Amino acid sequence: MRESKLWFLHIIAAAAVLFLLGSHMGIMHMGSILNHLGFNFSPHPTSSGEVFERSRQVIFMVVYIALLGTALFHGLYGLRSIFYELSLPKVLEKTIGRILCVAGIALFLYGSYVAVQLVQKPPYGG
Repeated sequence: MRESKLWFLHIIAAAAVLFLLGSHMGIMHMGSILNHLGFNFSPHPTSSGEVFERSRQVIFMVVYIALLGTALFHGLYGLRSIFYELSLPKVLEKTIGRILCVAGIALFLYGSYVAVQLVQKPPYGG
């Protein structure tokens, strides 16, 4: 039962990553096309000033953290599933699962910390 719940979350995470990454690609890299449709996106979304200003907005912080969490879960659970299909000893499977879980939590906490710090940082280090 636990595995089927994790698998369901894996599929939900895939859908969330697809939506969040699709939105990210649209906003970041399709600005000039979207501007022709009446939107008001920067024509240079990857310039350092634009990236920094965008990273200071709370909505982008929330989206970045959500994308980070869903992508980490989806990727690491997928990697765990690959290891489990190798028919390793149960002790090694559990160890791999725990290592991936700890790594995922550590990466999520660090990435979230960075995103929150960018929102709180004054413009251009001032």
